[in-house]
Amino acid sequence: MTVIAENVPLSSAPARARALIDLAALRANVRVLREAAPGAQLMAVVKSDAYGHGAVPCARAALDAGATWLGTATPEEALALRAAGIPGRIMCWLWTPGGPWREAVEADIDVSVSGMWALDEVIAAARGAATPARVQLKADTGLGRNGCQPGDDWERLVDAALRAQADGLLRITGLWSHFACADEPGHPSIAAQLSRFREILALAEGKGVTPEVRHIANSPATLTLPESHFDLVRSGIAVYGISPSPEIGTAADLGLRPVMTLTASVALVKRVPGGHGVSYGHHYTTPGATTLGLIPVGYADGIPRHASDRGPVLVGGKWRTAAGRIAMDQFVVDLGGDEPPAGTEAVLFGPGDRGEPTAEDWAQAAGTIAYEIVTRIGTRVPRVHVHLDADADADADADVDVDGSGT
Repeated sequence: MTVIAENVPLSSAPARARALIDLAALRANVRVLREAAPGAQLMAVVKSDAYGHGAVPCARAALDAGATWLGTATPEEALALRAAGIPGRIMCWLWTPGGPWREAVEADIDVSVSGMWALDEVIAAARGAATPARVQLKADTGLGRNGCQPGDDWERLVDAALRAQADGLLRITGLWSHFACADEPGHPSIAAQLSRFREILALAEGKGVTPEVRHIANSPATLTLPESHFDLVRSGIAVYGISPSPEIGTAADLGLRPVMTLTASVALVKRVPGGHGVSYGHHYTTPGATTLGLIPVGYADGIPRHASDRGPVLVGGKWRTAAGRIAMDQFVVDLGGDEPPAGTEAVLFGPGDRGEPTAEDWAQAAGTIAYEIVTRIGTRVPRVHVHLDADADADADADVDVDGSGT
């Protein structure tokens, strides 16, 4: 029996597919992460609709469990949280020229600045808003993506931000960076980035910057690198109960529980003879007389086509594998002669403690990472949030959001 069957009243017409989101598990994960970094505040990263789990309910659950910051990539994501009434500190870091700076300033959102063009735009927005902007300066300590280069560029950015702060146009609230290889224990870049981060902090603080928070730790660093915790740790995938990488341990090893369980209703079961081609290209042919089950989800729902012939599914208590190509809306499993009725629940992935596959199993089948598996589940799959009430985490009869709205 799956979590959905235990906690969600099933309608007379089973859902084609649904993603059950266990907010009690999310809150438990946040508590584990807080214990891993007891001297730092915790930012729960809810970008990309909380890695596909539903940003607003997940943000609320994370705050309930003690997260003190929320993080998003885009300003639109941050503004949507504010529009939903989410309080407290929210930071966003992926800006492009002409972005909604003024809206973010007026919504009291911390904005990340990595270069002079961005600083100029946020200063202009603060003038228009007649309120100081909350600005976090980001340095590239070795990831090679966003962030200001250490050295002369960093010094110029810090100096310009301090002048704007003296003019009352902004407050420098944070200094930060991001690891490249924290999910690879012992990688030499980790120590190098920490050293460089301390250098950029020393330069900024030596010039008079007094940030509220200094941060570089992501999920793997939160769990394995206490020397990187500083004032704040930013946890993304671990909040949702997925290990940042197999190299640092499974979710169970880390004390985490996967939050999403993805299920579908078997749409058809039929008997076919041996030698029967299955799905496009006939990459799978039945080895003998058997039964086929139709799973009504496909790559339009986020099921990776790269997992064709390998993607695992639990049907009728048995582990099955995608037979042939995964198509846009459906794929087939060989049931080996079993004949479960149409409407039987197929579990694509979940926590794994009932024998079902996990997101990591699908990642292995598709040659990718579990982050991508959960994040890519599309909008045709409704999210069903259970255990909305933080005071009833142990109550299997907690209220349920079943309309997929995420409210």
